[in-house]
Amino acid sequence: LIFISSCSNNSDKQISKQNDSLMAYVAERLPVYAKVRLSTDIEKLSENERKVLPYLIRAAEIMDKLFWMQAYPQRDSLLSAVEDEKTREFIKINYGPWDRLNDNKPFVKGIGDKPLGSGFYPSNMTREELEKSDVSDKKGLYSMIRRNESGKLISIPYSIFFKDELKKAADLLLQAAQISEEEQLKKYLTLRAEAFLTDNYTPSDFAWMDMANSGLDIIIGPIENYEDGLFNARAAFESYVLVKDKEWSKRLEKYVAMLPELQRGLPVDAAYKKESPGTSSQLAAFDVVYYAGDGNSGGKTIAVNLPNDEMIQQKKGTRRSQLKNAMRAKFDKIMLPIASELIDESQQSHLSFDAFFANVMFHEVAHGLGIKSTINGKGFVREALQEQYSWLEEGKADILGLYMVSSLLKKGELEGDIKDYYTTFMAGILRSVRFGAGEAHGKANMLCFNFFNNKGAFERTAEGRYKVNFEKFEQAMNDLSREILMLQGNGDKAAVEKVQKEMAFIHNDLQSDLDRLSKKGIPVDIIFEQGLSVLGLK
Repeated sequence: LIFISSCSNNSDKQISKQNDSLMAYVAERLPVYAKVRLSTDIEKLSENERKVLPYLIRAAEIMDKLFWMQAYPQRDSLLSAVEDEKTREFIKINYGPWDRLNDNKPFVKGIGDKPLGSGFYPSNMTREELEKSDVSDKKGLYSMIRRNESGKLISIPYSIFFKDELKKAADLLLQAAQISEEEQLKKYLTLRAEAFLTDNYTPSDFAWMDMANSGLDIIIGPIENYEDGLFNARAAFESYVLVKDKEWSKRLEKYVAMLPELQRGLPVDAAYKKESPGTSSQLAAFDVVYYAGDGNSGGKTIAVNLPNDEMIQQKKGTRRSQLKNAMRAKFDKIMLPIASELIDESQQSHLSFDAFFANVMFHEVAHGLGIKSTINGKGFVREALQEQYSWLEEGKADILGLYMVSSLLKKGELEGDIKDYYTTFMAGILRSVRFGAGEAHGKANMLCFNFFNNKGAFERTAEGRYKVNFEKFEQAMNDLSREILMLQGNGDKAAVEKVQKEMAFIHNDLQSDLDRLSKKGIPVDIIFEQGLSVLGLK
């Protein structure tokens, strides 16, 4: 009895020690997010737009609930089992018990590694099992994979699996459409509501592409594939509610027309740039007033390039939405403090918000450059590369965005000093690698950092600061552009996996520098105070 009691006491102590360790981890990690109040000048909206906006935000809130069901369906039981308030808060930030900005490290006792397929697939399903099954849409965008009573894999469309919540969201969009005075917005909201009930999102995507005049906008539905780490196939629910900055948007309109000429000038063989990018794409700036679901998890996007459907892209192009207020928050709260600590003092004067805005903006525009279909009959690049597609596509957009900046400066179509853009890009890499290997943008920036380092495009000084070599930076940019475009055009998944393994990692010197940022309390990303009450509409 004494022996059993002693073992029990030791076990209790170990569990207590583990809990204490995890709670300490959470307390240390919570400050990596800086809190930002999402607002806009409501007075610039018309009276009708102020009536429509609450319906859009309430529909976005439903996307948040749906994403929980995809990312971690046991949300309520998890939160009720956790007593530590900080851990509960961190769970809500991460939409589950895994730290999205630290390679999905679990931070709740008894939780194992994050399933690659999140909640899209049965937890005991393997990739091979699905591939060998007779499920008709093994890699469908808008379905959940489950087992029937006999254990056989089946596919359930989103419109059925999430029927009740999607009906509520559809009703809210229809109410917004009914009172809206803006015809293009009215048409889009009506078609999007229908898509929730039918899983046919193409008509509403085309209507969204045609929506150029509305002061309000909403990106809503199952959109990005990042959360599906198993196949990079199934779309996660998200939403961004946007208020257009008409003055900034007008300044950006001219750049889309230049895409075909920029495509022809890409530093790669003709076979990898034979496609012609659409010029009906739109480029606009917005204040974002609500993030929800996938878009609110982990690293927050500050620009959006949609739709993802290659067929729509080839016919209509894409819309590139710059989230200006969120971008400004990241620049002030994260970029400038990082530069102060890690950029060589002689180059810190080259940090500028205008350069940051342009680099981010042309990152989104650059998604339209390059190649969508492989050159060797392997189909679309996305299909050929599967789960390796997203991170490499983000790397392509990073580097081709910088290529666009360089080209437009030479043509006199963009103002500023190239040193501002290069230095700000360097600081941007140091910002984004902190997202970690569990996130597509983090991997992309690790590749860029290591490639540029190998090419001598920057040096790490004796003081542990980074100094750009402006002469070598452009050549490294062209070389990496060529490398990525060829990897995509060849559709060689094994080659991309090799590049990720060899190049998309953080070496020791960089890690020690990133640790310095953490010790200084410099945040990694932002979270939001948002909603109707923040906007003064409740």
